[in-house]
Amino acid sequence: MPTLLYVRLIGFTAGTLLMLFWMVVILGYRRQRNFERVFFFLCLALFLFYGGSLLDLNAQVYYAQPPPLLTAFAWTTLSAGLCFAPALLLHLHLEYASTRKPVMVSAGDSDRAKRLILTFAYAFVILFSVKAYRGLTFAGGFDFLLPANSFGKPFGIFLASALGASAGWQFKFAASAADTNEKLFHRFAAYGLSVSALLVALLHIVRLPLDQRTTAVATTSLALLPIPLFAVLIYAVQKHNFLQIGRQTNLMYAVSVTFLALLYLALVRRASGLLEPILPPEATASVLLFILVVFVEPMQRLLARRLHETVRREMDRVQLLMAEVQNQARQGNLEALTRFFEHRARETFELYDVKASFHALGEVTPSVPESAKGVGSHTVPRRNATVALSEGRISQSFLHGGTVGFVRAEPHGSSFSGETRAALEAVCEQLPAAIELCCAVQEKVQLERELAERERLAALGQMAASISHNLKNPLGSIKTILQVQLESPEMPDSLKSETQMVLSEISRLSGKLSQLLQFSRPAVLGDTNAACDAAEIVREVTEVLCREADRNGIVLQVSCNGNLPVVAPKEAVNDILSNLVVNALEAASTKGRVMVTAAREKQKALIQVEDDGGGIPADLREKVLQPFFTTKTQGTGLGLAIVVKRVSEANGTLELESPVANGRGTRFSVWLPLLGA
Repeated sequence: MPTLLYVRLIGFTAGTLLMLFWMVVILGYRRQRNFERVFFFLCLALFLFYGGSLLDLNAQVYYAQPPPLLTAFAWTTLSAGLCFAPALLLHLHLEYASTRKPVMVSAGDSDRAKRLILTFAYAFVILFSVKAYRGLTFAGGFDFLLPANSFGKPFGIFLASALGASAGWQFKFAASAADTNEKLFHRFAAYGLSVSALLVALLHIVRLPLDQRTTAVATTSLALLPIPLFAVLIYAVQKHNFLQIGRQTNLMYAVSVTFLALLYLALVRRASGLLEPILPPEATASVLLFILVVFVEPMQRLLARRLHETVRREMDRVQLLMAEVQNQARQGNLEALTRFFEHRARETFELYDVKASFHALGEVTPSVPESAKGVGSHTVPRRNATVALSEGRISQSFLHGGTVGFVRAEPHGSSFSGETRAALEAVCEQLPAAIELCCAVQEKVQLERELAERERLAALGQMAASISHNLKNPLGSIKTILQVQLESPEMPDSLKSETQMVLSEISRLSGKLSQLLQFSRPAVLGDTNAACDAAEIVREVTEVLCREADRNGIVLQVSCNGNLPVVAPKEAVNDILSNLVVNALEAASTKGRVMVTAAREKQKALIQVEDDGGGIPADLREKVLQPFFTTKTQGTGLGLAIVVKRVSEANGTLELESPVANGRGTRFSVWLPLLGA
């Protein structure tokens, strides 16, 4: 029996430390999922079970008659863990199954079934807790060898059912797993849980009449069965990133070494007590501790190899991510590149969140948050990038080659692992080149579009000039001849009215040809720095067109004070205003109004023309600015096209707003550079 006692001591010590290890890992890498929370509480329940059992065994070793208070405390701790373990085991598998959609049924049915199962499971926990409390209060002794028997056969049935159901889920997980290593782990867990369910049924439900030694061996085996399962889980997490928490390599190494050291110290203490009749405890401890020196060099080689593999793996991930980012950058869309990088970086490094902001030079530069400044900041001169690290978060801003950007990454847990931190810094060092490429491609595409548009407009202008030149002279001759004939007293009165009609049509055609010439003629003639007073031109144009407005019963309101010297030729500003005001007068409602305003705003000259007409439909707002597009029966579709061309030639900006108010009205805003601004 002493041998079995020491096996139980070492096993329960290992179980206590192993559960504590998993609690530390989960706390250090806390994801926003119920699975990790339930896993933590299951480890806590097993920690209480092993801790209570270990406390009782130590009391038996060091006391001839253990103190009642110590025994009661050990039983309370053990009972608390044992009561919650079956329900938490069911809950853990339900939560894991909810992340494996092919295993479960439809989402609504699975949620309903999960709530029902958990309600009954935790209701049983309450009942068994009450029973454990009554046993603690009234019982004279506690059965630490077969603790489940103290709760009666119902608890044995509940525990065996939980273990059996969990084994069934593990077989399902193994059948649906695509990865071979994951499939092997689930099968191993399924067989372990099946053996546990069988032992529970034999010991706590059937209660076979076994001798004391056989019973002790069986119950010890049952109590220690979770240890290999959780130990293999460490390997699966670390080696194959099972459960997606394997990226915390540093944390796993540190916690593993710490708890192995504690476990070895506990072994040294037990061995010293066991060999005390032969050797003094100090001698035994010295020998066992000195043996560790032999393992220093092999451990160093192992760690060096592991670190090399870790670095190579992280650099492979960095290069793969940057290759994808470079391919995306060739699309020439900076906003799409930003969203793509956030998504792929979050997936590649398994982060909780990644926020990025990339801008072309001259746009608003993102500022570094205050929380990312100060602590642990350093500079990387090669990329001229400043990296700020603070409170387990990474924030990096960079300025390089005409682009500015900002990246902020946040892990699931309290801090980054060392390799993830280094990989993120390497990615951020390479990002400026990708952003430069994206901006260059974007600029090239924009220039190609502008060049194609300019070529199209130039071809239209040449065609318009040719048509106007070939038609205007003959029309002028015809008009002169008809005017002379109209003044002749010999022309019959019956022909005079028809001749007058022909003359009006010729004038209309001449007006359209003049508009074609106006569209094809360059605005800047001679002096490229031509300037004029936009306010004066506003007054001239509105004075000419006010008679047309009065004839149609439209109120033409003008608001223009002072001078507005703009960097644009007078002809260009006149073309802009006359076409906008004429269009507004034609679009205004009967007895409506047209407002023309000119003022200084944002270091530029702002000219606005607004009418109260029916507005422009949303699907036509871009088309109305294109040449030869019109909604008028007698229009040429060149008025607004001339405005767009003249504004572009003057390095200005044109804005269209429709409707303006109450679903009606259209407002054109023209921004022109001020002289000396």
